[in-house]
Amino acid sequence: MHEHFLSSFPPRATEIEWNAPITVSGLNLLARQLLERSIGLLWVGGEVSNLSRAASGHCYFSLKDEGAQVRCAMFRHRVRYLDWDLANGMQVEVRARPSLYEPRGEFQLTVEFVRRAGLGALYEAFARLKARLEREGLFAPECKKPLPAFPRCIGIITSTAAAGLRDVLTTLHRRMPGLPVILYPAPVQGEGAAQRIVAAIEEASARLECDVLILCRGGGSIEDLWAFNDEALARAISACSIPLVCGVGHETDFTIADFVADARAPTPTAAAELASPNRRELKARLDASRERMAAALVRGLEQRMQQVDYLNRRLTHPGERIPVQRQHLTHLEARLRRGTSHAFVRSGLRLDALRHRLMAAAPDVNRLQTLHQHNAKRLADAARRLLQRQRDRIASVAGHLNALSPQLILQRGYSIVSRSDGDIVRDAAQLARGDDVTITFSRGGAGAMVKDTYG
Repeated sequence: MHEHFLSSFPPRATEIEWNAPITVSGLNLLARQLLERSIGLLWVGGEVSNLSRAASGHCYFSLKDEGAQVRCAMFRHRVRYLDWDLANGMQVEVRARPSLYEPRGEFQLTVEFVRRAGLGALYEAFARLKARLEREGLFAPECKKPLPAFPRCIGIITSTAAAGLRDVLTTLHRRMPGLPVILYPAPVQGEGAAQRIVAAIEEASARLECDVLILCRGGGSIEDLWAFNDEALARAISACSIPLVCGVGHETDFTIADFVADARAPTPTAAAELASPNRRELKARLDASRERMAAALVRGLEQRMQQVDYLNRRLTHPGERIPVQRQHLTHLEARLRRGTSHAFVRSGLRLDALRHRLMAAAPDVNRLQTLHQHNAKRLADAARRLLQRQRDRIASVAGHLNALSPQLILQRGYSIVSRSDGDIVRDAAQLARGDDVTITFSRGGAGAMVKDTYG
C-alpha cells in the first residue's frame, strides 16, 4: 500500500532537489496538490466523533477506528442532501477526497457523501437488480402504458397511516373534487411490505375498478424505501393491466419501482398531479373554447347576414329587368352601327391611300422614252468631245516629241561620237590619241581614229 502510494506521486515531486528553502505556505500548498492529484476520491469507513455544525451550515467531525482518526469536513451544499441526521458514535462510510487544510497544515478528508455502514451491500443489491431487470426490458419505453387524460376513477396503493396518502387525497380533491378514489391498503415499510404491495397491485389489476393507479409513500432512508426495490414488486408493476404512477420518497430518491412504473413522479403530490386532470385548467380551456365558439358563431352570422344583403341587392323582379335589358340592347345596337360605319370609313380611306400610292408608283413610258433619247444624244456628244480632246492632246505630245528628237538635231549637221565601249563622248578629255570612235550622222555613220585632242 505504501509503495503504491509513493509510486502515484509525479516523478518531479519526489526527485526535486531543493537548493533554496520554501515557505511554509508553499510547502502546504505543494502537499495539498500532491494529495488531491495522487489519491482522488475513495470510500473510508469509521466511527463519527467530535461532530460540530457551524453557523454557515458546514459540518466538521472526526472519523476513527481502533488505531487512528482523521479530520473530516463536509460543506453545506453536500450536507443538505442527507435525509438523516449525523450523530456521534455512528458507524458510517464516507466518499471523500484526501486533502490538506493549508492554514493549519492539517490532513483532512473533504466529504462528498455519507452513508450508514452496511448500506453498501444494499446499494450493490439495488444496482445488480436494476441492471438485470433493465437487460430483460422491464424499463423499456415501449413497455410503458400511456396515462389516461380523463380517468373516471383513481386507485391508490399505500398505507392508511402514510403521510403521502393525505397529500395525494388533498391534491386530488383540489384538482378534481368529484373524481372517485379507491384505496388499496398495504404497508409500505417493514418486513412483508413488498408482498402486501404486490397483492394490492394484483387485486386492482384483476378488479379493473379504476383507470390509473398511484403507488405512493413519503420520504425516508434507503432501508425505509427498500420494499420498493423488490423484484416481485417490479414484475407485478410490469404485468399490471392498469397504468401505474410511482410517487415514492423525495425528488432525489430512486427505487426499482420508479424505473418499472409507467410514469415516475418525484413526490406523492406530484404523482397525484400527474394522474389527475386539473379542474381549473379544464375549466379555463372550456371557457376559452366557449369564447372562441361564440366568437366564431357571431362572425358566421355576420358573414351570412352580409351575404344575404348582397344577394338581396342583386335579386330584382323579372318585370324590372326587361326595360334594363331592352335599354342595354339598344345601347349595344348603337355601338354596333357606329362600329360598322367607322369600319367602312376606315376601309375607304385605306383604299384611297393605296390607290394614290399605286398611281405614284406607275411608270410614264413616253417620258422615260424621251428621257432615254435625250440621255443617248448627250452620251454621243460627250464621247465625240472626249475623242477630239484626246486627238488634240496626242498631236500636241507628238509635236513636243518631234521637237526633242535627236534625228532633227542630226539633220541640222550635228553628229554623235561614241567610244568603242558605246559611251557617248561629251568631253574631249574622254578621248586619247589613237582611240577608235564611231561617228553617227543624220544618215549613216563612219569609224575614225583620234589623231589629236584639244580644248
